[in-house]
Amino acid sequence: MIDPALSSLGARVVLATSSDEIYPPENIIDGNTETFWISTGMFPQEFIICFAESMKISRLTMHCYNVKTFKLEKSISDDATDFEPISENELEHMEGHLQTSDIPLNEMNATHLRFIITSGHDHFISVHRISVER
Repeated sequence: MIDPALSSLGARVVLATSSDEIYPPENIIDGNTETFWISTGMFPQEFIICFAESMKISRLTMHCYNVKTFKLEKSISDDATDFEPISENELEHMEGHLQTSDIPLNEMNATHLRFIITSGHDHFISVHRISVER
C-alpha cells in the first residue's frame, strides 16, 4: 500500500516547534523508523504535515518514543489554517522500545495534519515515523 505521508510522494513538514540539524523534522516522513525528529525538552511540541493533495484518510500510525499525550487535528484548507480536533491520545511508556499509536480515521478528508504533543514520559521525545492509509 502506498503511504501518502512520505516525502518521496510530496508530503512536507511545514511547521515544527523545535529542530536539530542532526534530527530534523523531515525525518518523520522519510519512511524510516531508524531516523527521527527530537524535541528540545519543553511541552507542548507540535508539527504539521502537509500532503501533496487533499485526500481521504482511513488510518494513521505514529511511531514515537517517550510521548505521553498528544492531540491530533486536521485541516482541509490550502494553507495550514482552520484546524479541527480529531482525537486526544495517551500512550503507555515502553522503556527501550518504540511506541506505536494506531488511530482509525473513518475516511476523513485532510490536507494537513497537526500533532500537538502535550506531555512526555521524559523531558525529550522523538517521533520516528508517521504513516497514513487511504
